[in-house]
Amino acid sequence: MPDRSTLPAWVPPSWAQAKARFGLTSAGTLPPVSTAELKDHAFELIRDEVKQGEAMVDVRLVDRRSGTSVPDAVVFARRIDMAPDGMPTMTAPIEPMPSPEPGIYRFKTNLAMEGGWQLSLAAKVQGEIGTVQNRLVLKAVP
Repeated sequence: MPDRSTLPAWVPPSWAQAKARFGLTSAGTLPPVSTAELKDHAFELIRDEVKQGEAMVDVRLVDRRSGTSVPDAVVFARRIDMAPDGMPTMTAPIEPMPSPEPGIYRFKTNLAMEGGWQLSLAAKVQGEIGTVQNRLVLKAVP
């Protein structure tokens, strides 16, 4: 262990103090995107199968209390990978596209392999505190 006098002042003296300072509960746990999760809202796939290769993936954001679509959410995190098939490091580019209708969020991607793909999304809903976070599984077919 290095001599404490050689470490910068911002380095906490112990792991317990580092966890407390940065909001970590264990060595492998990162703090959530937001401290509040919107449980009354969820993304739903419009179609759970898409063509392999260049594809459009549409999802609807729904307020579960009323069953209505939620327009104008700010989707700030998005990722698509092959975690369902045991390959979470196999990712594809994903880009937001114009919405075909209010409450529908469209993404352009290129699914290089057929099989299971996981779409992970995080969004802020106007007028609500917290973050909507969902992982949706879809299938790329030939």
